[in-house]
Formats: sequence, C-alpha cells, structure tokens
Amino acid sequence: MDARFDLFANEISLRFAKRFAGAGLVIQQSPLPRSTQELVSLRASQINGCGHCVDLHTKEAAAAGESAVRLHLVAAWRESTVFTEAE
Repeated sequence: MDARFDLFANEISLRFAKRFAGAGLVIQQSPLPRSTQELVSLRASQINGCGHCVDLHTKEAAAAGESAVRLHLVAAWRESTVFTEAE
C-alpha cells in the first residue's frame, strides 16, 4: 500500500509537519490528564484514518492507565456510558 500523504515530500509538507508537532506540544503541556490527552489523540487519529497513529495512541493511553473497555469504546464515545461529562 502506498502512503496517501508524505510529510517529507516537499517544503510545504515539512512546514505543515512542524506546525502539527507544535499543536501536539500544546496538548502535552495542557493541564489535561495524560490519559485524556491520549484518548483525544486516539479519537482524532481514528477520524483521520491514520493506522500508525491509532496504534501509537492506543498504546500510550494504555500505558497512561486507560482500561481496555474505554479504549474499545472511544469510537462510540457519545453512545458509551464509560466516559465522564468532562471527557
């Protein structure tokens, strides 16, 4: 399978990658609990269809203490009863 988007292909995509990394840094420096940060990143990765990122954020969320049940229900968080109102 070919990559749909190569961040290293040209100067514009490299600039985008730097800004994307900067946005991630803002989230990491936020007061949100690490597990919540990873759940948000996991959901964004699901929406974006990035398998590598889904894998990464699932593992990071588990390492931050998230349960398997909550990880499995991220895609259906609105219908789920395992997330708090704040989450």
